Amino acid sequence: MNRELIIDANSGGVEIALLEDKYLVELHNEKNDQKYQVGDVYLGKVRKIMPGLNAAFVDVGYEKDAFLHFLDLGQQVRSLNRFVKLYVSGKATRLPIEKFNLEPDIDKTGKITNILRSNQQVLVQIEKEPISSKGPRISSEISFAGRYLVLVPFSNKVSISQKIKSLDERNRLKRLISSIKPNNFGVIIRTVAEEKLVADLDADLRNLLEKWTEITRKLSHARPPKKILSELDRTSSLLRDLLNESFNNIHVNDANLAEDFKKYILQIAPQKKDIVKLYKGRTPIFEYFGVDKQIKNSFGKTVSIKSGVYLIIEHTEALHVIDVNSGHRINKDNSQEENALQVNLESAVEIARQLRLRDIGGIIVIDFIDMYEAKHRRALYQKLKEEMAKDRARHTILPPSKFGLVQITRQRVRPEMNVQVVEECPVCKGSGKIKPSVLLSDEIENNIGYLLREQNEKYLKITLHPYLYAYLTKGWPSIRMKWYPKFKKWIHLQPLASNHLLEYHFFNDNEDEIKM
Repeated sequence: MNRELIIDANSGGVEIALLEDKYLVELHNEKNDQKYQVGDVYLGKVRKIMPGLNAAFVDVGYEKDAFLHFLDLGQQVRSLNRFVKLYVSGKATRLPIEKFNLEPDIDKTGKITNILRSNQQVLVQIEKEPISSKGPRISSEISFAGRYLVLVPFSNKVSISQKIKSLDERNRLKRLISSIKPNNFGVIIRTVAEEKLVADLDADLRNLLEKWTEITRKLSHARPPKKILSELDRTSSLLRDLLNESFNNIHVNDANLAEDFKKYILQIAPQKKDIVKLYKGRTPIFEYFGVDKQIKNSFGKTVSIKSGVYLIIEHTEALHVIDVNSGHRINKDNSQEENALQVNLESAVEIARQLRLRDIGGIIVIDFIDMYEAKHRRALYQKLKEEMAKDRARHTILPPSKFGLVQITRQRVRPEMNVQVVEECPVCKGSGKIKPSVLLSDEIENNIGYLLREQNEKYLKITLHPYLYAYLTKGWPSIRMKWYPKFKKWIHLQPLASNHLLEYHFFNDNEDEIKM
């Protein structure tokens, strides 16, 4: 499989598109001011204990308190709490965890009131980002994910991914990691560690141990709420988790980011260092690689599939509902049952992609077209499982019911990706009031005059729809040519198909948008 990562760095943040065989399967938006990402470690303070929920609400600095359930405390939470108390008070700034005496494991059926109390300082890690009106979901079982290993402080257990099937390889990895890991650190060996050399695993382990060292350094005299350690940004996390032999290209339109990615890849996979390519074209990177078009085709309530089949995707407070419709897909040579099977199998591929693309989590109910033969329902179930196996998020799929319904639960760790694809009316801009479009060039000209004369802008670029671009540049002399003697500046125009018909935006020489 050919995998490409397309990264668009702009003034608002970074947008990341993952393509598999040129097909958009994941879309991530990382804003510059984004906080409370999965994996971030915070020193928080217990606000309220809820015995009825067997949980606590913890202040980590977010407007809504974070939720900490008893089952997310971790078996060695007493050791962690004692360690944190010693370091925050400054009494044990040089006490290494390797020499720390661990407390007995807590009872899995215990009560949170026996572990935590109000105003207690706790070290926690973000498990789920804030979603809707809910604060972050957190855990006291701290872990650090690397390329090959996951490090778990206050544990001595070595676990191996179930996807590594070879018994000899499992034994080799377990012996190797047990021999190099420090005391009081547990390790989970990831699937990509299979057949890797000891030097690669040792380097990954050292990087993870350095994260724990950084935490202990920042804990000294810290006051909650405070971020202690930041997880890798979304792009680096994707590289860490996805980079393999099928990862062919990483296209990025920012020189600094490109250099950072090259350095990161040199650390984790030196043989792949040449896959990072700096995009220098004038056409926006998402438009050049066809990402914009796929986004517009893939989001919204109705999603069409090439054969004429289409999906209706709706989100309620409790769950997501997906309805499969055959549209014009009818093969006269096949029976109704065979047609239903073909439509359902085709829809299963797109549904699995939609769940990844939109990062839909929670409960999903899919209404497939009714099939009466058990073997066809089994074929659909198997196809859906095969497609969902590509999804990194944890999920559970139930077989189709007699009513043709399939139920899926999918891990929800981030807010759902929602791209607005319903375009605003280019004439009234949603107000219902019409502005004469023939005056648009005068409006643009007035704005140019204001920016050049009042704001003393030295450079101006305008992005606009290709039709509007043609209107301003065609003919002799064109409207743009008439601007030059008037303003003594050449106004740069860039056609952009993603703009609405009469939409335009101003940019300065740093590619920052000038708000009017």
